This record gives sequence, C-alpha cells and structure tokens, in this order.
Amino acid sequence: MSDEIHIGELIRSKLKEEGRSVSWLAEKINCDRTNMYKIFKKSNIDADLLFRICIILNFDFFESYSMLINKQKEKKL
Repeated sequence: MSDEIHIGELIRSKLKEEGRSVSWLAEKINCDRTNMYKIFKKSNIDADLLFRICIILNFDFFESYSMLINKQKEKKL
C-alpha cells in the first residue's frame, strides 16, 4: 500500500469486482451516474458518504485508512 489512498479508485475497483454497475451504486446512494464518475476521480470523499458506500457494497473502506495510520505509526517508532 502506498502512503496515499485514492478512495475513488478503491470504490470503482470494488464495484467492478462485485459485478455491479455504476448506475446501480448511483441509485443506491441517491445520485445520478455522472456524480458517481466524479466520486471515482476523487482521492477523498465525505466520511458519511463513504460510510453509506461501505454499507451498500458490504466492504470496509475505512480499513484502508486504518492500515495507513498504523503504517505511519510504525515509521515513527
């Protein structure tokens, strides 16, 4: 894992892995498809939105941040 997380890419990757469409996720989070593509381009998003996406995709994206935090802690030791 690099020292930076691009959450939009992670979401797009998980959506593809699950075989779900962009339109499907857009409908689930109550936005249009074009907004989903904007989310995919973002390296960070609102925590509440990320939480909702975690629930919908049944995947803990926050774990990536926890791993990065732990990695940074280890560097400081």
